[in-house]
Amino acid sequence: MPVFSCPFSTATLEVQSGVEMKALVLICPGGAYSWLSPREMWPVGKAFLKKGYGAAILSYSVGEGLGTLPLREAGWAVKTLKDAFWGLPVVIVGFSAGGHLAASLAVHAHRLELAPADAAILCYPVISSGRYAHAQSIANLGEGPNQQFFSLERWVDEHTPPVFLWHTAQDEAVPVQNSILFANALIDEKRVCALHIYPFGVHGLSLATEEVEEPAKGRFADKQVATWFDLCIDWLASLHLGGQK
Repeated sequence: MPVFSCPFSTATLEVQSGVEMKALVLICPGGAYSWLSPREMWPVGKAFLKKGYGAAILSYSVGEGLGTLPLREAGWAVKTLKDAFWGLPVVIVGFSAGGHLAASLAVHAHRLELAPADAAILCYPVISSGRYAHAQSIANLGEGPNQQFFSLERWVDEHTPPVFLWHTAQDEAVPVQNSILFANALIDEKRVCALHIYPFGVHGLSLATEEVEEPAKGRFADKQVATWFDLCIDWLASLHLGGQK
């Protein structure tokens, strides 16, 4: 399993290729830009591998005063994958703060001259720095190029790739309004968008399968929420970004 090291930071990219794959997924785990959640790393990567995708885990920089460093690392990761795998499409998949990172690349890649992803899958993502912000995530980023840079619903435009979002209405950490705000912006700009809101479930469910249960935090397998994965696979196929049949 090859591991690539970022030339301008401590970020790493761990890659496992699929068989006759048509695309790769670049997974950005959550953790409020303070840490990286293992439950949102290879359990998710292996699920995509079973569907015929290549999978890569980006261990991006975390801590305080990050600015655009994680975003630049995500752009480096996309370029690295495309260079290593003959220009195959790359779908960026992000959870919580990792969802903010994935969405940041979706809206800002052209502004920072970064390699863009071909689509984005955002799982209970942090999006806004406004009323519904996840304060810790936004605080760890600190200042961007301008005051509203990290409030991503403000930056959707004709360059934004197709986006799949899912969230639970009961999310106590990152309010569901984050996904709704982003979906509204995508629809306003006539971008390709899918949004799934599940009525029940706490924050951080990952695949919502037994494999990633975390009882101490109320995270249990949920058959309804777990449907997000097959829904996103079908959605990717509709964009001709399908894995092996």
